[in-house]
Amino acid sequence: METKTSPNLGKTALVTGATSGIGRELANLFAKDGYNLVLIARSDEDLIRVADAYEHQFGVSVTPINKDLAQASAAQEIYDEVKSRGLQIDVLVNNAGRGEYGKFATETDLQKEQDIIQINVVSLVSLTKLFLKDMVARNEGKILMLGSVASVIPNPLMAVYGATKSFIYSFSEALRDEIKDTNVTLTVLMPGATDTDFFNKAGAMNTKAQEKARETPAADVAKTGYDALMSGKDKVIHGAGNKAAVAMAHFLPDSTVASNAHKDMRDRNEVDAEEESHSIALSLGIAALAVAGLVVLSAWSKRNPVESTYEEGKLRYKANRLKSRAIDGIEELKESVLNAVN
Repeated sequence: METKTSPNLGKTALVTGATSGIGRELANLFAKDGYNLVLIARSDEDLIRVADAYEHQFGVSVTPINKDLAQASAAQEIYDEVKSRGLQIDVLVNNAGRGEYGKFATETDLQKEQDIIQINVVSLVSLTKLFLKDMVARNEGKILMLGSVASVIPNPLMAVYGATKSFIYSFSEALRDEIKDTNVTLTVLMPGATDTDFFNKAGAMNTKAQEKARETPAADVAKTGYDALMSGKDKVIHGAGNKAAVAMAHFLPDSTVASNAHKDMRDRNEVDAEEESHSIALSLGIAALAVAGLVVLSAWSKRNPVESTYEEGKLRYKANRLKSRAIDGIEELKESVLNAVN
């Protein structure tokens, strides 16, 4: 057991979705810093296992509460149980979230999407309302919201999930302004694809995004969010690539941003094949351009010497027409190649 002398001793953090992924890594960081924990998850077995591990390793008090946030009554029941145990929540971490992969019109399940809204939005709002009221009354507290780069970038093939993350971002921005005259802080953590079980549960295991997720450990994302929370930052985007993507989303047309995001959410084999075909077409186009350039250069070098500016201009005009026809030919060649390989 690690001995703690942290100033956080006696403080309590409540973490939803606490038995796996980013939620578990966040709970781990709180426990390391001496916080007692209230852990919320659906699996009673996982909750007990994680709670026992933290109590033995860090010597903190852990209260596991088995609740499914897809149930309308869950948030109030969590609050009531916390109050009945005489616990004060100093930090609220709204981490729990769920997604559903597929085309909204024809492939996804409405009940699952309603559950996503209940978990990602309704329960989050309810928990925030209940615990924030107490924090404001004490004039002290911290809240961490798990947003996403999908908060500001459309998310085709996970449209409902992306919309819930946009809600979290907008809700947090407005709420932060409302409480700016208090000592309560609100931080939004905005990761991209992360190496958790999220894509598996959402049915998106074969996507390009899931492939990228393997490069981003949940522990790294959690540390980014934890540090931002403790320093009172408004929001934090994890990873340079995600920061660049969010920045570009503010400048590019919405349709372009959505199209790029759609590509990440498609089956990786389809995307790889498409990228290969585009690469072939581009290579052939470049080769054709090089040949056309040589033809133009050859024609120019073999021209007869002329004395008048008029004759020189005529030759330049002919060369430019040849160049223009070559470029048109390249575009036709690229289109033909793409049609052939697709």
